[in-house]
Amino acid sequence: MITTGEQAPAFSFTNQDGASVTLDDFSGKYVLLWWYPKADTPG
Repeated sequence: MITTGEQAPAFSFTNQDGASVTLDDFSGKYVLLWWYPKADTPG
């Protein structure tokens, strides 16, 4: 687990449009990651 202010590890994912996104795509910019762990899951 990372803590506040710590540099994010390299990542990649597919966005809502099906395009691949990596952390390097945002080099030199501030990035805020937000997700809903239970989105689209039962319970």
